[in-house]
Amino acid sequence: MDYLPADTEPDWMDAELERLLQPDQAVVSLYARGRDYHKVMRARLQSLAEQIAQAVGPLGHRVFTDSAPVLEVELATRSGLGWRGKHTLTLDREGGSMFFLGEIFLDIALPQTTAQTSHCGCCSACITVCPTQAIVAPYRLDARRCISYLTIEHAGPIPIEFRPLIGNRIYGCDDCQLVCPWNKFARRSALPDFDARAGLGSATLVQLLAWSEADFLRITEGSAIRRIGHVRWLRNLAVAAGNALRQGEDPGVRTALAALLVHESDLVREHAAWALQT
Repeated sequence: MDYLPADTEPDWMDAELERLLQPDQAVVSLYARGRDYHKVMRARLQSLAEQIAQAVGPLGHRVFTDSAPVLEVELATRSGLGWRGKHTLTLDREGGSMFFLGEIFLDIALPQTTAQTSHCGCCSACITVCPTQAIVAPYRLDARRCISYLTIEHAGPIPIEFRPLIGNRIYGCDDCQLVCPWNKFARRSALPDFDARAGLGSATLVQLLAWSEADFLRITEGSAIRRIGHVRWLRNLAVAAGNALRQGEDPGVRTALAALLVHESDLVREHAAWALQT
């Protein structure tokens, strides 16, 4: 399911790369700027499964989208939906990699399809661009170094050696996709669900640091971002704000960070203190 917002400009890859060079900007991964894809895709897969049952009769099934220990990229590769890029994501000649994968597991036999061959050739742009060098070799990713993992899945302190490399990325990282030549073919979503919400597509660090927990919960309702919680959100913002200060003094950023020094969370206070050590 394609997820680029419908109003995405033709030069969107260059525009996103440019935002990464603006320290005051708060960059959220493209896939997370709209409605939670788990909710959108699961509902549509369930509807499709019900239509299949109407056509063939009762059947057992389960639907998944990044919601169980299912090897989605490997299944997509073997079934011919695309090939595994060197960044480990699924690539499609007509759609790049800016899409979600979902599955319906059925208890009926289906005809086999042919796997696609790889079309990455000698290109290694995704490996070169990774800020933390998390793509340790073609088709091999060390998740412990990946900014998406560190800002979303990792619950504790972000290792100090990776904090400066995170830059202004506060939720996820798209770098390996932004430099992939195949993403010039990335398709726009037909669903308004994936349109960017206010505050998630073009906000500054100061604007987001001003959110209370109630603001965070209200604005991220129905969003994939909400599940990391307000504390990890502030942790990520503090890292990005510290990186911004290291590139130039900003009284607004410094004031917002100072307010976090008395936050009830040890995690937030520690990252705010690190950020202020310029």
